[in-house]
Amino acid sequence: MKLAFCRSSVSLFVLVIITLLPTNISACTGITITAEDGSVVYGRTMELGNDLVEWGLIVIPRSTSFTGSTPWGGPGASWKAKYAFTGVNAYNLPAVVDGVNEKGLAAGAFMFPNFVEYQQATEDQADITISSNDFVNWVLSNYSSVEELKAGLPQIKVTPVVFDEPGWGDVPPLHWFVVDKSGAAIVVEYVDGELNIHDNPVGVITNAPMFDWHLINLKNYVQLSPDAAMTRQLGNENITPVGRGSGMLGLPGDFTPPSRFVRAAYLKAALIPVQNATEGIKQIFHLLNQFDIPRGVIHLSSGDHPLSEQTDWTSGIDLENCRYYIHTAETRRIHVIDLLNSPLDTTEFINIPLPKEEVFIDLTP
Repeated sequence: MKLAFCRSSVSLFVLVIITLLPTNISACTGITITAEDGSVVYGRTMELGNDLVEWGLIVIPRSTSFTGSTPWGGPGASWKAKYAFTGVNAYNLPAVVDGVNEKGLAAGAFMFPNFVEYQQATEDQADITISSNDFVNWVLSNYSSVEELKAGLPQIKVTPVVFDEPGWGDVPPLHWFVVDKSGAAIVVEYVDGELNIHDNPVGVITNAPMFDWHLINLKNYVQLSPDAAMTRQLGNENITPVGRGSGMLGLPGDFTPPSRFVRAAYLKAALIPVQNATEGIKQIFHLLNQFDIPRGVIHLSSGDHPLSEQTDWTSGIDLENCRYYIHTAETRRIHVIDLLNSPLDTTEFINIPLPKEEVFIDLTP
């Protein structure tokens, strides 16, 4: 697949995979961890369900040409990638919904239904116009840090582009989590047609509503603690906890975005610090087990064979070493791409299929 292919296809990528499904599918969770040596790890889940997307991995080299899409159908902003990047794609298309570039900047798209309103642009602003579907590629190909991105975001118009096919006709409702290897993290949202850049002090993201609402909602759970509840005397009765974990009594356990945000923030805060990125990767996968959704738990339709949401894949990124780790619903073995040891100046995209079969290691004596 040659680089020129990107000009005609890349703008459709995220649009294709997200508009395949109703906009109420929105259970993705993202979390960052910082190790004691300063290494930063970012991990997330991706929930769609019912095998509707053929996921894979891709390496996109430096100097790849991109052209943004626009609401009026003409070409938008054009640019060449300063940095190579890798991440998860679908259908072998040259774009990622979640990934990391060679400078240790990571970005991921998360569903943000019912609250997003993108910017408007006119045709004479085509050279600064992209769509929400272009955003992750635009970030990873152009920027090396969160601070750089903050300066660049006001210079671009992120617009709504409809995927105009029978039965679809929707604009993907997205917001984005961006983190760099220093640990700086932001959430980028478009609300009422305005750009909102939120510093992310807790290193957690889910979905709707707005990020600042989620931060305020954490105040409703300040009693949560990894420490056991104290024994109490009620009259003549000595009341003791019936088991360990009583300090987290009241932690939301459902899969709504507000509950997952609270669960992620407080569980992350309770983690025992790890020493380095390798330990951080193990810890992020362990933590994200708390957000794994098996098929059948969330129904998206009714009937004898309802469409069900599930966790399609879970990923972890070592931002210092630019390594992208992933396991899927089909195989729990963790696979990895080492971006810095990949061909970064090639003239072709490198698509890597994800394994389909689980491998069980036989330990029978």
